[in-house]
Amino acid sequence: MNDVEQAQQALIEEFQLFDDWMDRYQYIIDLGRRLPEFPADAITDDNRIRGCQSQVWFLAEMRGDHLHFQATSDAAIVSGLIAILLRIYNDREPQAILDTPAEFVGALGLEQHLSSTRSNGLSSMLQAIQRFAGEAAQAA
Repeated sequence: MNDVEQAQQALIEEFQLFDDWMDRYQYIIDLGRRLPEFPADAITDDNRIRGCQSQVWFLAEMRGDHLHFQATSDAAIVSGLIAILLRIYNDREPQAILDTPAEFVGALGLEQHLSSTRSNGLSSMLQAIQRFAGEAAQAA
């Protein structure tokens, strides 16, 4: 099991501790509140993720052989989804990201419990992470 799979499994187990979706939503929002500070000068159109109802900005850079992400949003629930994505994909090898399906989305029931616009935004963020990983793997 690679580190991306391990992070997904740990997240799935963590969410099983919550009895209902209201508690899960609150936890997602709380995760978003703990996101690291995003550089103000990186809030540009070039770093914006398209397909999200809310404003979302993403940065990706290679640090050694790992892909490092920073991201932020203007919406609380989306910030929480970003925190989940960073927990799973941040500081991982690009090939591990590419080789590991995002099984946590279905396992957590995110698509069923998010609005269609939030679900589309999550999908757009996942596609961006895959694109960044693909570009980093090709450059390596």
